[in-house]
Amino acid sequence: MKYNFDSSPPKYLKERRRSDTEVLLCDGIVDVSPPDNELKEEPDELIRYYEVHCKRINGRDINLLEGLELHSSVFNATEQNEIVDYIYILQRRGQQGRLRERTYSKPRKWMRGKGRETLQFGCCYNYAVDKNGNPPGISRTEEVDPLPRMFKQMIKRMVRWKIIPPTCVPDSCIVNIYDVGDCIPPHIDHHDFVRPFYSVSFLNKAKILFGSNLKAVRPGEFFGPASISLPVGSVFVLKGNGADIAKHCIPSVLSKRISITFRKMDKRKLPYTYSPDHDLVGSSQFSSNNVLTRQRVLNLNLIQFGRH
Repeated sequence: MKYNFDSSPPKYLKERRRSDTEVLLCDGIVDVSPPDNELKEEPDELIRYYEVHCKRINGRDINLLEGLELHSSVFNATEQNEIVDYIYILQRRGQQGRLRERTYSKPRKWMRGKGRETLQFGCCYNYAVDKNGNPPGISRTEEVDPLPRMFKQMIKRMVRWKIIPPTCVPDSCIVNIYDVGDCIPPHIDHHDFVRPFYSVSFLNKAKILFGSNLKAVRPGEFFGPASISLPVGSVFVLKGNGADIAKHCIPSVLSKRISITFRKMDKRKLPYTYSPDHDLVGSSQFSSNNVLTRQRVLNLNLIQFGRH
């Protein structure tokens, strides 16, 4: 199911039918037209929202949520379990010092909301000025581990399903491992990464807040005009105003959660040792045109709004 947060009128949209026996994380193009007795329907529905939070900029009303998309049920329960198990393996390797130094990070929990563990692959991103004086952004001199094969399979899935355009295939990612109470404070993602980028949710759903002025209520808790729920197995796409004008944050989570955010580096900011990943070069070949479709219109408003 795909939710699009633009304010344009609804259009007729596609639904996919997928095989019960499809190996969804396999490489290459998936055959989506097996015998009828092997099919079950899992709709891929596009829902457009009409009531969006706007900000007046230079005399114009700007839709702060323009460009946001939510694709639900992209990864099924079995796949989610396999991905989470693999992330825990990577986490243990990081804790044991078996990954490159900047790949794994566990900040000190000095207050509520602070201290989520992270894994970075493809590039090293500095959230603040580091010990060597490097500014926030992609570090061009420090190395982290390359994208794991399973994560590249996830990227190929999203290209095949036309969630990721083949012209903007991610070459890096960050894994956020939340414990109860962890959060991500309000921010706009650094422009060392081109838009769009893609966040996949695991273990438990969480809310993401958007607004031009997100307010801290207490440590780890924030208030904003737009709240969007991120289901497990979903892919949340950020681009347009939703990525560049609105700030976003994840308030303190109520239960353990994992997210993987895939991003493509600006070619002017690539690490000096960067070389293209041959598994992802020419990713347009992963896209399949053999998707069975039928048409219908859906209209639903699920965004929750508050007041400034």
